[in-house]
Amino acid sequence: MRVFIAIDIDEQIRKALADSQQELQDKADIKRSDAKWVDPENIHLTLKFLGEVRDNQIMDICNITGDVAGRHKRFELDVESVGHFGGKSARVLWVGMGQYCEKLLQLQQDLEQQLDLAGWPKEARKFSGHLTLCRIRNARAGVKLAQLAQEYKDFKLGTMPADSVSVYQSQLTPQGPIYTVLGRYELQQ
Repeated sequence: MRVFIAIDIDEQIRKALADSQQELQDKADIKRSDAKWVDPENIHLTLKFLGEVRDNQIMDICNITGDVAGRHKRFELDVESVGHFGGKSARVLWVGMGQYCEKLLQLQQDLEQQLDLAGWPKEARKFSGHLTLCRIRNARAGVKLAQLAQEYKDFKLGTMPADSVSVYQSQLTPQGPIYTVLGRYELQQ
């Protein structure tokens, strides 16, 4: 099964993201088929994507995640600044999350290290906390959205608590992904 580990976002931020997505879609003036906008109910802050894992590995992943969560205190995350991955033509449009939050980086690095020790290799790319707004399917639309992101680089959506870490199963369907919580682990108070 496909598995990832993430911090859930709160409902206030989720609603603000949905409003922001609509505003960006309206301003971008691109065809519906040019970008796949993420359903706000499925937006989360991914700490580690493990990909396909065997069923008998789930308990280990959950135990490691629970141990790591138990060593870290709750903290606040700033949700701000629209950005994109890809050069002049964006491939992914996102909102930054906790870009300068040392506690987020420590949590992610601890999780990465413990999973690496258990056999899941570290990510080659540097961690960049973000919430994916859309994936772009057309290069011209990518250019428009990359330019639009510049207008939102000083964008501030709000602050939210990071109080738990969840292990998710991700099932891909033609209608979009279905996420199932396999375990949720509280951070210390």
